[in-house]
Amino acid sequence: MGVIIPFNPNMEVLTLWLLSLDYRRRVLLLKSQTMKGLFISGSGTNVGKTLIASYIIKALSVKYTVVARKPIESDCIKTADGLMPKDAVLLNNLCANPEPISAVCKFRFEACVSGEKASAEQGIIVKLQDLVDAVQPINDDDFVVVEGAGGIYSPIAQQALNSDLALALKLPVVIVVKDELGAINQALLSINAAKKHKLNIVMLVLNQITPNDLGNEEALKAYTDIEVVTFNQNKIGNFNTKVMALI
Repeated sequence: MGVIIPFNPNMEVLTLWLLSLDYRRRVLLLKSQTMKGLFISGSGTNVGKTLIASYIIKALSVKYTVVARKPIESDCIKTADGLMPKDAVLLNNLCANPEPISAVCKFRFEACVSGEKASAEQGIIVKLQDLVDAVQPINDDDFVVVEGAGGIYSPIAQQALNSDLALALKLPVVIVVKDELGAINQALLSINAAKKHKLNIVMLVLNQITPNDLGNEEALKAYTDIEVVTFNQNKIGNFNTKVMALI
């Protein structure tokens, strides 16, 4: 005679909830596998990722409905309406249809430290999956420009680096490097780090903040097969052409 297990309504509800949660996670995973977009990373902090991302948004808006995502941002401004993420606000305002800032940047912190450290100091656990969920577009047809935080190996969530987020999103990667003395070293280190994690690097941008004759672009082309383009705000025609060719 078999064992009769008494009906437990609470257990039934829990089972249904777990099944529902598993389904939602699978849907989000499927979305991340089919999401159209680019992941903007860099060789470090303050190399111009937000500037380059802003021009990429402008260029692609001619062809796509572009939405911006910076899922976690530190060094936010304290206002009466809460913490305002400077980079996320700038990128969002460049989109044809700006979204609520909470959709663009879910995790916001005032401290000027890494996302991992900022969240830990506030007693908030931000995991990699939280960031993956946070960048999902509202509409499946949207083209998502995701800006990371810091460099390829900068901590962005609990035990997670920018490279982990880029890999989880399965998006092509644009690496930004400041065009200065030492840029070749920084660029090659970033490229090798990204390749180690099987990331699809589609472009390396040398952000030329001040004009120079260092010749970093030509020099880099001798060491890598990655598309290298110099960005200069006074000469953006070539940059826009290269961006459109990525898609």
